[in-house]
Amino acid sequence: QVQLVESGGGLVQPGGSLRLSCAASGSILSINAMRWYRQVPGKERELVAAIIGGGRTNYGDSVKGRFTISRDTAKNTVYLQMNSLKPEDTAVYYCNVNIVPRGGVYGIEYWGKGTLVTVSS
Repeated sequence: QVQLVESGGGLVQPGGSLRLSCAASGSILSINAMRWYRQVPGKERELVAAIIGGGRTNYGDSVKGRFTISRDTAKNTVYLQMNSLKPEDTAVYYCNVNIVPRGGVYGIEYWGKGTLVTVSS
């Protein structure tokens, strides 16, 4: 089994910063990709950032230049550094990791439970 534990959400003023973390643990052979999504009630889940394979990253247009995704492969942990936060960044942020479990061949998508980020004065 694989578990994802997210942390780092909270309340921040506009222009502030937060760093989210997502640690994967359990029966892990390898990790193919690690992503952050966010969702606002009534809207579809939106890809925020991804880090894939050898370290290639990509970002949603609304966060480019403000958010940075990174990972610690030794700790199976992905981070999302969020700077210059705006009220429209308010959402529940979800970690998504594609993991090949021990004894497996194909990657399986796992989701964290989500962490709330609120940007408000």
